[in-house]
Amino acid sequence: MRDLVVLSGSSHPKLTERICRNLSIEQGEVDLAKFSNGETSATIKKSVREKDVFIVQSGCGHVNDNFIELLIMISACKTSSARRVTAVLPLFPYSRQPDIPYTRTGAPHLPSMGPNQISFDTAPTTPGSTSRESSRPPSDPKTDAAAPIHRAIGQLRKEDMPSAPPSPTRSRSSTRIPVIPMYQPTSLATNLSSLLGSFTPLNAAGKQGYKQWIAQSGTLIANLLTTAGADHIITMDLHDPQFQGFFDIPVDNLYTRPLMAQYIKEYIPDYLDAVVVSPDAGGAKRAITVADKLGCSFALIHKERRQKMTASSDPNHTSGPSSDASVVSSPHPNVVLTAKQTMVATTMMVGDVKGKVCVLIDDLVDTSSTIVRAAKLLKDQGAKYVYALVTHGVFSGDAIDRINSSCIDKLVVTNSAPQEENVELLGGKVEVLDVSRVLGEAIRRIHNGESVSMLFDQGW
Repeated sequence: MRDLVVLSGSSHPKLTERICRNLSIEQGEVDLAKFSNGETSATIKKSVREKDVFIVQSGCGHVNDNFIELLIMISACKTSSARRVTAVLPLFPYSRQPDIPYTRTGAPHLPSMGPNQISFDTAPTTPGSTSRESSRPPSDPKTDAAAPIHRAIGQLRKEDMPSAPPSPTRSRSSTRIPVIPMYQPTSLATNLSSLLGSFTPLNAAGKQGYKQWIAQSGTLIANLLTTAGADHIITMDLHDPQFQGFFDIPVDNLYTRPLMAQYIKEYIPDYLDAVVVSPDAGGAKRAITVADKLGCSFALIHKERRQKMTASSDPNHTSGPSSDASVVSSPHPNVVLTAKQTMVATTMMVGDVKGKVCVLIDDLVDTSSTIVRAAKLLKDQGAKYVYALVTHGVFSGDAIDRINSSCIDKLVVTNSAPQEENVELLGGKVEVLDVSRVLGEAIRRIHNGESVSMLFDQGW
């Protein structure tokens, strides 16, 4: 193809070779080196002026070094007057770090009232607004727990509201319009804060203290790629789809679901009787899509954390605002029982897998703890055979040893990250699916200005 250059980073050069072989083109020459202090150097060997450049760099291995290397290569191509630079990231780096994590927040602390006398609406109460007051149904003081707060707020409004000015008498000879003073709710806010008390922030553990904030890595990665000069992004099976919204440039998120569905059809006997299982609630949509495409049954492994009350005798217990235990009534007058809340993780199976072949579908396996626990639960529920189909196999730490000793009978992973060492360690327990054809076809279609939507459903 004319004016097309495919360059490779140091993270996964064999994948770039396969892509160029599928495109029937020669791989672009680039010299990547490191100085003695660890800095990265990139030199483009041939001219890329007015050419369409695709740089293949997966977010695996030494992620930070590989990502900086990608930024330097993008900047080098833009400085060399490339017409367009596309970053091909089969495994998107930092895709597991969302910008806004789910954190539990606590209600404001009200020291003057008991916990059984307070209830809060989902929407915040605004002292200057009357739309909610008018739309709220009349409450019964005997049954409404928040009636004391409502009465106090109403009393404060009556006291702090300035009296209405006398109505002016307009004469025929005078056209002067009286000036009505604006209402200042300063005293209302002051009295309300003294009534409700100061707001005490709660951290993730539900206790008073500093709230831990997480760095916005998604927006930072997108800004770095855009600032370096990337004009287009190609990735595969994003762990969190919200990352596409961080970019101001086009992002094509390719899927491996067609490859997984084709593997199930060809290599799993009686696949119509198999059960497609999602190891967690976050991947339910992904597994349901594969199950619907094949016409198979679907099951879900749900993990939830519930608060469990544990009672213990504590004669020296002192109640206070910072204590995480509450006093429980005891039949003995000299014994004080305190109930502490502890988080207990429970795992449950939703669906029937007894005596059937189960296919676990997941997008990324790092430490492999989630998918190993899911396979054990399937075996405990009577599953006959367990397949695990994974898009991105990172396998950090002791993940390989954990999979070797797990209940997984067959692990199927793509080559979005290098898998040569893992194949040697796992032997016949693992199979590798090639995604170079999907990425090569996406590169060809983008270069020729064709639609890429066909690859989302049908694969290649």
